[in-house]
Amino acid sequence: MKKALVNKIIPFSCVDGPGNRTAVFLQGCNFSCQYCHNPETITVCENCGECVAYCKTGALTFTAGKMSYDSSRCVLCDACIRHCRKLSSPRTELLSAQETMERVRRNMPYIRGITVSGGECTRQAEYLKELLRLAKAEGLHTLLDSNGSYAFREDEELLDLCDGVMLDVKEADVQLHKELTGCDNQQVLDNLVFLAEKKKLHEVRTVVMAEHFRAENTILCTGKLLKSYLSEQNIRYKIIKYRSVGVREPYRSRLVPPSDEMLERLGKLAEDIGFKEIIII
Repeated sequence: MKKALVNKIIPFSCVDGPGNRTAVFLQGCNFSCQYCHNPETITVCENCGECVAYCKTGALTFTAGKMSYDSSRCVLCDACIRHCRKLSSPRTELLSAQETMERVRRNMPYIRGITVSGGECTRQAEYLKELLRLAKAEGLHTLLDSNGSYAFREDEELLDLCDGVMLDVKEADVQLHKELTGCDNQQVLDNLVFLAEKKKLHEVRTVVMAEHFRAENTILCTGKLLKSYLSEQNIRYKIIKYRSVGVREPYRSRLVPPSDEMLERLGKLAEDIGFKEIIII
């Protein structure tokens, strides 16, 4: 029985895919995006125990070299995260797919499906496949929210179990992608085309900043790679405004939100390329 480190489970979400859904967020990511709005999900708690002193409600304890978390005591003040040297969250649970699905079932029949996000959900692929298999058995629609670093073409089983992938295309230029995330984008762009070919590309997402990175070029590149699929498929493009909330320093002070005019211009560009559904948030 595979277990995964779960950061949180949102019982009802209308922004993580079509309809009302339960969203499961896993801990740990192989990217370290400058604009990450949830940087506490990137690294995994190392059980140093230093944050326990800052927890005033007793939600965190440290026994025999291991952290324990009691969600019933937590008031989500984030003191533990603020005082972590690695900005990691100790508020995680090690859950099996069956245990996760038990929590998802509490929300039925008021949900249409589940979305598994992160961190980067594909880093815990075996758990992910078990969870999606259980969800499909319940008749739930299944989506993955991914940074695109996983070789989907090498995992037919995972692809069969998910109804679609919401794929981040953060930057088309390989060097700028490395600067932004710490990794290259070769696998991301390969997945962009492969998932469209398999009709599993539910949504493309790009975060837009006013400076430093080239959103216009990224949208143009994405459209060029998907050109032969856009006439047959409704692949949604979500253009996301960079916001400084939750972003780490020094990036928070350096990165600049785009103007509404810039976002509208990028939306029109995506429309001209052939995307039928464009969402600007």
